[in-house]
Amino acid sequence: MLNLPVSELTGMVGEFLWPLFRIAAFFMFVPIISSQLVPARVRLGLAVLITLAVTPLLPDMPVLDGLSFEAYLLVGQQLLIGFSMAFIFQLFFQIFVLTGQMIAMQMGLGFASMVDPVNGVSVAVLSQFYLMLVMLMFVCMNGHLVVIEVFIESFKVMPVGYEVFDVGIFMQLAKWGAWMFASALVIALPALCALLVVNFAFGIMNRAAPQLNVFALGFPVSMLVGLMIVFVTLTRFVPQFDKLAEQSLMMMRSVLGL
Repeated sequence: MLNLPVSELTGMVGEFLWPLFRIAAFFMFVPIISSQLVPARVRLGLAVLITLAVTPLLPDMPVLDGLSFEAYLLVGQQLLIGFSMAFIFQLFFQIFVLTGQMIAMQMGLGFASMVDPVNGVSVAVLSQFYLMLVMLMFVCMNGHLVVIEVFIESFKVMPVGYEVFDVGIFMQLAKWGAWMFASALVIALPALCALLVVNFAFGIMNRAAPQLNVFALGFPVSMLVGLMIVFVTLTRFVPQFDKLAEQSLMMMRSVLGL
């Protein structure tokens, strides 16, 4: 019969359990994988498999009593690190959702909404189109593998039990919300300017010929011009996607202090 001391058994469990909290928090919140189309059991199973694969490569884990106060603090720290790194890529994907919302509201498609399977809320159809396009490009460029690689690096830079944890990271994450809005505005700016010119022209027509039903004429024209602008700007979509993806990766590395 195999007899193991409690301290040795706790250390063996901790070697797997402490990294699992950070990895599970990351996969429960990171885009694409955190979609409601992916069951929670699948996400948790993926987190367990990756933990089993990377555990031999990680630094030594602290040996703590599982019911001690230090253990609860360590679990909370790992959850915060995992959520923080996944939140950056949530901001990246929400840029394109916000871009679609801006353009759709300006061209009159704001009322046409559908349920977003990723977030479980109703968004504009144009936002859903951008989101699906970004997801396909992200997966085709192996962006998910790069994200996982950068995330695994966090165990070397900020190992489990890392005592110096900069709380200012969370203020930095909040400030990156401005980056999300600014990036969405830059992408949507050509369509917004073109639609503004169209609405301005219809305003002049309404003043010159009040008998015209500008509302009945302006709505289909604005929608047609908006769709044409979206089609034309897709030619410059890939460079903007590459730039924003690179910035999000740099932001993710800055959280680690790299």
